[in-house]
Amino acid sequence: MQGKKQKLLLITGPTAAGKTDLALSIARDFAGEILCADSMQIYRDMHIGTARPLPEEQAGVPHHLFGEIAPDASYSVAAYQQEAQRRMQDIWARGKLPIAVGGTGLYIHALLYQVDFTDAAPDDTLREQLSQQYNAPGGADRLYAELLSKDPTAAARIHKNDKKRLIRRLEILQSGAAQEPYAFRRPQEHYDTLVLGVNKDRAQLYRDINLRVDQMMAQGLCQEAEAVYRTYGTKIPAFLAIGYKEFLPYFAGEATLAEVTEKIKQNTRHFAKRQLTWFRREPQIKWFFAEEYANRAQELAAMEQEIAAFLRGEEIGENKPN
Repeated sequence: MQGKKQKLLLITGPTAAGKTDLALSIARDFAGEILCADSMQIYRDMHIGTARPLPEEQAGVPHHLFGEIAPDASYSVAAYQQEAQRRMQDIWARGKLPIAVGGTGLYIHALLYQVDFTDAAPDDTLREQLSQQYNAPGGADRLYAELLSKDPTAAARIHKNDKKRLIRRLEILQSGAAQEPYAFRRPQEHYDTLVLGVNKDRAQLYRDINLRVDQMMAQGLCQEAEAVYRTYGTKIPAFLAIGYKEFLPYFAGEATLAEVTEKIKQNTRHFAKRQLTWFRREPQIKWFFAEEYANRAQELAAMEQEIAAFLRGEEIGENKPN
């Protein structure tokens, strides 16, 4: 009906929770197209380690922003927000439902909120100075106190242990680029959103993470990581990613493949824990826990009931604490 806002569906949750398969079924049932909301799946040449679906695994459902960025390219959340919104407009224009899928918190925020992305150019010298100050004993506390005095609004949104964002905000403040108080997020008003979270019992999630890492190794993760390493070197975003950085000691002859595998499992479990901590702070997520359903088909049916109501303009169900 004319005058109604367009709809955006987001499917999120920790790594190995089963987002991809559910999203494919939902996309087929609701004439949807899938949009990447994973900060590593956007990079090409990194299929196995990021669990990015290949074209033959996409079941004929159009996918956007998966594997489109070179591993050595600089890609920001601001750039993602701009490109994702452009893709959403194109999907809506064709009468389809955009379905953003992924577990990267800042990418989810970039779709849910108007985020304060400054256009201030980075100051590498100042950033390095701030980084050295942060790494000094007591440095995080001192820099956070500085932020608190200069921009208490930002300090309320940025944890002192969030080194990257803390330094970036101080860099902006010290450069004189920031003319207004920091507003990390405010609700966007251009389209309606429904956010569905997929999760599992913690013990089961960790077992599935371990199993998936074993499967990745069997599929050739080591060879993929070595190819990225040989082609692009290590000073690229790829080697900040779990599933790639752990191979560096192996390539240097300082670790065995078994040790690398266990390290990937450990780091992935820790990452999932951090994801869950972030998700608890996002009240819009409606959670679906696998153990509450007899099988995946029942879980899918419950999710699709929620989606159908959302598309009709109704609201059912309730948010459950993660």
